Amino acid sequence: MAASGARWNHVWVGTETGILKGVNLQRKQAANFTATGQPRREEAVTALCWGAGGETQILVGCADGMVRHFNAEEGTFQGQRHCPGGEGTFRGLAEVDGKLITCVDSGVLRVWCDNEEETSPEPLLELKVGPGVCKMRQDPAHPHVVATGGKENALKVWDLQGSEEPVFRAKNVRNDWLDLRVPIWEQDIQFLPDSKKLVTCTGYHQVRVYDPASPQRRPVLEATYGEYPLTAMTLTPGGNSVIVGNTHGQLAEIDLRQGRLLGCLKGLAGSVRALQCHPSKPLLASCSLDRVLRVHRIRNPRGLEHKEDLQEPQESKASPEDTETDELWASLEAAAKRKHPDNGQSQRALQARHRKKKRPGSSSP
Repeated sequence: MAASGARWNHVWVGTETGILKGVNLQRKQAANFTATGQPRREEAVTALCWGAGGETQILVGCADGMVRHFNAEEGTFQGQRHCPGGEGTFRGLAEVDGKLITCVDSGVLRVWCDNEEETSPEPLLELKVGPGVCKMRQDPAHPHVVATGGKENALKVWDLQGSEEPVFRAKNVRNDWLDLRVPIWEQDIQFLPDSKKLVTCTGYHQVRVYDPASPQRRPVLEATYGEYPLTAMTLTPGGNSVIVGNTHGQLAEIDLRQGRLLGCLKGLAGSVRALQCHPSKPLLASCSLDRVLRVHRIRNPRGLEHKEDLQEPQESKASPEDTETDELWASLEAAAKRKHPDNGQSQRALQARHRKKKRPGSSSP
C-alpha cells in the first residue's frame, strides 16, 4: 500500500519488531511503516496514542526510549524525541498542551517538552509513582490527570498541574477469609466518562470500580471473571460496561452497575495483548499472541466481523544469519556426498538382500 493511502487505514497496530501496521478492513490489507526502513526488535513498539492533532498523528513509544511522530495522513514518520530515564519499557504514553507524558516499568513518570524549537534533554517534571508499573492512563476529560498502577503498586491518580503527591491513592481490599493479605496486581485502568470513577482489571481476574470521592478508598464494586489473569480492558461506547481479555484468549463484557457478566466473545487464540472499542459504534478491535487482528460486534447479534492475519510473509522473515546457516548445511551435505558417493547404493543393496532372505508369507516384527 502506498504511503498516500495510509489515511484509509481503519486500525493501527504496533509490533515487537518496531513496525507500525495500518490495516484497511475493507480491502483486507495491512501496510508496514518503519522509521529506519528495517524491522528491529530494539525498536519494539510498547505504547501508542493519538497526538494533539486528533486522529491525524500517532505517537509511537519504542523500547529504545524514542517517541516517534507518525503522520497518519501522509504515512510518514516526522520527527522523534528521546525520553530516557528509569528502567524498562514505556507503560503509558500521552500528550497534553504540546508536552509528552511517559511512564516506564520502574515507576518514573516524566513530562517532556515536545516542541521542535526546544530540545532540552531534561524533563519538565518527574514523579516517582512506584515500581512495577503495568499501566499509565490519561483522563480524556482532564488531559493533565493520569492514573498509574501495577504489581504491588496500588492505583494512584496524579494531577500534573498540582503537587507531587497523588490526589487519590487506593487502599487495598480487606484480608481474605483466612485473614491473609490480598496481593495487588493492576493490569489496566480506564476513566469512566462523565464521572470521577475509575475501573481497573487485575492479574487475579478481578474487575474493580473506584470512586475517589469515597472516604474508604477501597473498591465500591468488584467482579471476577474466569480463573486466569486479565491482561487488557476497554470501555464500551456507552461507558456502562467494560470488555476484558485474559491470558487464555477469552473475552467478556462486565456490567459496571451490577458487576454481572453480560456476555462472552470467542475466536481468539493466545493471550490478549490489546483491546479497543470504537467510540460510537458497537465494534471491538483485539490483538493477541496469535498475531491476528479481529473486529467483533459487541451488540446483538454478537460475532466476528473482520479477521486479518498480521504475520509477515515467510520470505521477508529470513535474516542474513539464516541464509548463512542454510548455505553452510548445503556445503556440508555436498561434501558428505563427495566423500561417500556409494552410500546410497550400498544401502539399497542391503535392503534388497534383506528382502531375499525373508520367507514367503513371513511378517516383519
